[in-house]
Amino acid sequence: MKTIQLLNIPNFYSSYYLLGLNQAYKVKFKMDSNFTKFNNKPILIFKVNGTIAVIDNDDPTGVHQELYELASVYFVTNKLIDHDSYSQPKVKPLYPHYPVNTVLLYFRIFGLGLFRYLKFEDLIRQIYILLRRPLYTSYKKSFKKDNFIFFSSNIWKKEPETNQIRAEFIRFCKADNRIVFKGGFIPRSDGTNYGFDNELNDEKYSPKMFSKLSAKSKIALNNPAVCGAVSWRLAEYLNQGLFVLSFPFKIELPQNFAQASEVYFIEKTTEYKPVLNKIVDNPDFHEAVARKGKLYFDTYCTPLAQAKYIYDSILKS
Repeated sequence: MKTIQLLNIPNFYSSYYLLGLNQAYKVKFKMDSNFTKFNNKPILIFKVNGTIAVIDNDDPTGVHQELYELASVYFVTNKLIDHDSYSQPKVKPLYPHYPVNTVLLYFRIFGLGLFRYLKFEDLIRQIYILLRRPLYTSYKKSFKKDNFIFFSSNIWKKEPETNQIRAEFIRFCKADNRIVFKGGFIPRSDGTNYGFDNELNDEKYSPKMFSKLSAKSKIALNNPAVCGAVSWRLAEYLNQGLFVLSFPFKIELPQNFAQASEVYFIEKTTEYKPVLNKIVDNPDFHEAVARKGKLYFDTYCTPLAQAKYIYDSILKS
């Protein structure tokens, strides 16, 4: 069996890739002292056939250039379009993915290294986060949904466009009497809700409950996240077989979505109502988009499929 040698201990954002690499290959851990500063970061550094590769799950603010210079391939979750740092030849985009509960695998791979190379409070926090995430499962194909929509999100200090898109979606869902809506904005801990008091929700949802409620939704909204990133919620929505309504991506994917086929793209919030009208009047259309989105996920986005994409890309480099 082919061997993957991990050279650092990443945080929970890399859990999906640890799972996939472990499913496809023999994974070993040997700390490289050159990379200790990347421990507990959204960065996974590993070696294949003696060459170094990097998986960067961080916000899209540019590659870590020192790692880029060392790597044969530098994979990024959010490869921004027309960004100089991500336009470098060794940078490759990844498919959508999301963090999952891999606590047992985390301990099995890294073992005593967790206590040796991570601060105790950091380790406890990683375990806590991972335990709260659902285990990975390939959701059963179930595309027929009631007119229920669940949408809950944070209010971000530096992303006014994203806040507005989400606020208008919440208002639309609350106002349309065809929709049974649950959710809203989560109040900010600093008490500054930037004028969205009418869109606030008085409930908080655990990651597992969030996933459970999302899976029942007629529509799942996807819009640009921090710095133009695509939220990891997108991958979970696709896996759940949901009809994904999305604003245009600001990132590249290895295989783009087909418009109105695998994901339904819109440009303006005024399109919320026409889309709902269309899917309520035409259930077959709703199911077709959801079904093709699920097929996209099952083809390209499963942990195993992504591990093979990563390995093959390294060999081709």
